[in-house]
Amino acid sequence: MHIPESGVGTVSSKASMTKLRVGIAASGRFHLLDLARELDALGVEVRFYSYVPRKRAETFGLPGRCHVALLPFLFPLVALERLLPRLFPHFTERIRCWGLDMVTLLRMRRCEIFICMSGMYVYAARYAKWRYRARVILHRGSRHILSQRDILARLPRAQQVTSFIVRRELQGYAIADKIAIPSTQVAESFAFCPEHACKLFLSPYGVDLDQFPLRTGTLPSNRTLLFVGHWSYRKGVDVLAAAVEAMDGVHLTHVGAVVDAPFPKHPRFIHYEPVPPWELKKFYGAAHVFVLASREEGLALVQCQALASGLPLVCTDRTGGSDLASLGLSRLIRVVPADDPEALRHALAEALEDAVDKTGVPSITETERQALGWRRYALQHLKVMNDMLQPLKSLREPPRSCYAPRVSSGDAR
Repeated sequence: MHIPESGVGTVSSKASMTKLRVGIAASGRFHLLDLARELDALGVEVRFYSYVPRKRAETFGLPGRCHVALLPFLFPLVALERLLPRLFPHFTERIRCWGLDMVTLLRMRRCEIFICMSGMYVYAARYAKWRYRARVILHRGSRHILSQRDILARLPRAQQVTSFIVRRELQGYAIADKIAIPSTQVAESFAFCPEHACKLFLSPYGVDLDQFPLRTGTLPSNRTLLFVGHWSYRKGVDVLAAAVEAMDGVHLTHVGAVVDAPFPKHPRFIHYEPVPPWELKKFYGAAHVFVLASREEGLALVQCQALASGLPLVCTDRTGGSDLASLGLSRLIRVVPADDPEALRHALAEALEDAVDKTGVPSITETERQALGWRRYALQHLKVMNDMLQPLKSLREPPRSCYAPRVSSGDAR
């Protein structure tokens, strides 16, 4: 199946139109801060709306001129969510989304393109289209919300998608002119809904190459696997634990929050609480193989970080790993079916053999590392934005080219 990606060959190193104005709205940092930083470097006039403080955004390379502060207006909501995350979760979810949406709307400046996270923004996206006639690009990191809901519903102990978020997601899909997705398996989950599928464009996420350099030094003597992310059923940690327990002498290091699944009480499983992104490189440098056993996920950024650091990757077919393999990294990536502990165990054993016994698989090259960078991601977006706006100069209404992938049996109905 062919999935169209936005090419970068015709895009110059600077924005091709006169000071293209782009508004980008997120709650926290996410990958949209990286996109904002790279678009600014390409000559785009960017406004980044977020409750990330300005000084913290600047530590990730975003110039202060791009930052539009939301935290002073949303501080009580952010504090409530951080201090009482498990108290009235449905209420805090609703009030957070509404607050983000309305404050962004009130602080919005003129733009030709408005980029925002799905589920979080509805009214701000509508306002951008009405007030500035902007084109809206919605970022959906996971599978279609109905597919995601159905997968999690089969895991009663997992955190579920609320009906409130389902409604907002579907509203966002309808408003958007384009829906940016990170992987082929996300595209497949949209196949049952042609009116949404025709808006998709595929662009795998990137990584900050300066923050995640190629690792050097001696690896530990113990065969060590690394998993970074929430310890949750959505991430397939029960399958991962079963696979590791069936392997002799293999250790698993986990970095992240323990969410809805119990962490194994076994000395071969080691847990660390979440750390700042810039501290993750020490964990990447002390493991042989990175593993991600997710049941549903668009494309986990930690996979890009691990590959850029020189780690081989073992992942399921629900993580976007196949799309990273298409960047020329297939020798470093093993993809197995989700929910299959035996297939995962076998792939981990092979990857450890390559990593520990040095069976001849070369590490990532600098050229391959560059293909993982955020600059490639920003150039793909710039190409799409230019294509969206170019017809307005003569026709006032851009044509829409539809992509509708074949429906697979596992997709939502």
